[in-house]
Amino acid sequence: MSVDTLATPAPPRTRTRWVAPLSVMLGSLITLVPVVATIPVLPPFGLLMLMGWRLHRPDIFRTWACVPLGLFDDLVSGQPLGSATMLWTLCFLAVDVIDTRLVWRDFKQDWLVAAGAIGFALIGGRLIAVPLGAHVDTLLMLQALASVALYPLVTRMCAGLDRRSDRL
Repeated sequence: MSVDTLATPAPPRTRTRWVAPLSVMLGSLITLVPVVATIPVLPPFGLLMLMGWRLHRPDIFRTWACVPLGLFDDLVSGQPLGSATMLWTLCFLAVDVIDTRLVWRDFKQDWLVAAGAIGFALIGGRLIAVPLGAHVDTLLMLQALASVALYPLVTRMCAGLDRRSDRL
């Protein structure tokens, strides 16, 4: 066995390979559910699922997987075409860089990394989609706080889906 063979992780099984992207797409589809709210603070569930999978199982997604998933999210959510594609890819690349710097991570560090990525994506989406004169900063902060608070639940869902798909 060569050293290269030992360094590369085994590819995930076929069922596991499809559970992760489908769960991210279902997370993006949550924006279609009619929710009556006085203020729009619905978190970006597609991005939350993507970060949950990436930080839970780094071998599931390749870096280019953010492009079709972000494009799907753009088409479903109504954001300008290419915004989630660009922002999700930048978040994914930043997590890859952090992975090379941090050898060992615990859940608190994963939560902090996910909070930074979610905040970056929400602020970037605001700068791309909304004029600078619009007063949406307070709502954006509430949306970011709700998203960061839901991250542990999303990570738990990803771990449960991963366990269930490995059993099947």
